[in-house]
Amino acid sequence: QVQLVESGGGTVQVGGSLRLSCTSSGRTFSSYVVGWFRQAPGKEREFVSAIRWSSDSPWYGGPNSAAKGRFTIARDTAKNTVNLQMNRLEPEDTAVYYCATGQMDSGLEDRRNYVTWGQGTQVTVSR
Repeated sequence: QVQLVESGGGTVQVGGSLRLSCTSSGRTFSSYVVGWFRQAPGKEREFVSAIRWSSDSPWYGGPNSAAKGRFTIARDTAKNTVNLQMNRLEPEDTAVYYCATGQMDSGLEDRRNYVTWGQGTQVTVSR
């Protein structure tokens, strides 16, 4: 059974950095889109970033995306891992972060297009 495992969450102060990682057991990411989503208490799960593994193409969402300019998504082919480097963290970034995989040509921001999800990792940004 394929499983996704997130790691790297924790507590940091405002302005700090964290790097989240997503690994897969049972298969490679070669034909998949790997996405990162987050869910804060009382809010819906929202898109953060995604990468199409085969073309190494990142996507951070629209012009008002919170990730743009602060977060970087990248693949590590040797480790079959997708990393999300998060810099200049703000309290509003506090959430459980999930990675997920899907096989789609478009709609990378739509969580309904992702089939397999990890259990999530908590990120807390304190003042």
